Amino acid sequence: MALSSHAALVLTTAQSSKPSIPKSHCFPPPRTAFRFPVPAINPSTYNLSSTSHPEKWRAKISFFPAFLKKGKDAKTLKEELLEAIAPLDRGADATFEDQQTVDQIAQKLEALNPVKEPLKSNLLDGKWELIYTTSRSILQTQRPKFLRSSANYQAINLDVLRAQNMESWPFFNQVTADLTPLNAKKVAVKFDYFKIGGLIPVKAPDRARGELEITYLDEELRVSRGDKGNLFILKMVDPSYRVPV
Repeated sequence: MALSSHAALVLTTAQSSKPSIPKSHCFPPPRTAFRFPVPAINPSTYNLSSTSHPEKWRAKISFFPAFLKKGKDAKTLKEELLEAIAPLDRGADATFEDQQTVDQIAQKLEALNPVKEPLKSNLLDGKWELIYTTSRSILQTQRPKFLRSSANYQAINLDVLRAQNMESWPFFNQVTADLTPLNAKKVAVKFDYFKIGGLIPVKAPDRARGELEITYLDEELRVSRGDKGNLFILKMVDPSYRVPV
């Protein structure tokens, strides 16, 4: 059986460094030279042979431990999210598969939320543009495209706990609301007045209520989820905007 290079070296060393024993000290006189027994080493026992299932050896040893394999950072995930929603007309053209893709990226981003208590952060204040949602009522998908709002905005001011939703062309409708914090991330929303065409006030019915949870927040992007399961993704457009009291 062939010896490994290590075993051969041990044997050679043992042979070359064998001490000379005076005959006067030998009792009884040796008939043959004494040798240290060297067991044969089977390379396959240690799975080190390059010819014995090398793929198994490679599979057992990882040079990149799991804790060094970092996931994507928030910047990369935001880029992926914006790329995924860009062709979807704010969600109006999204298929079920598109919605799943966007939601999965959003969940990964939410796990990296840098603001753990968004309702205590001034990053929430200002005017945000809605760039994606799964809410069919906000997207107005039941209308022809030329009768849908071309853009939607939401403004929040934490110091007065007020919010405002705004449509753009062609109708410019608005609605304002009072906010009641439920925890550091979620608010109850009570709508108070609609403004038809942005001018004619109409008192909102008492049932016009909802909840909104802010699940990701930074200086330029916000992700929120509503109590009806809808996803909202918005980008900051005017941090100085004030909601009418």
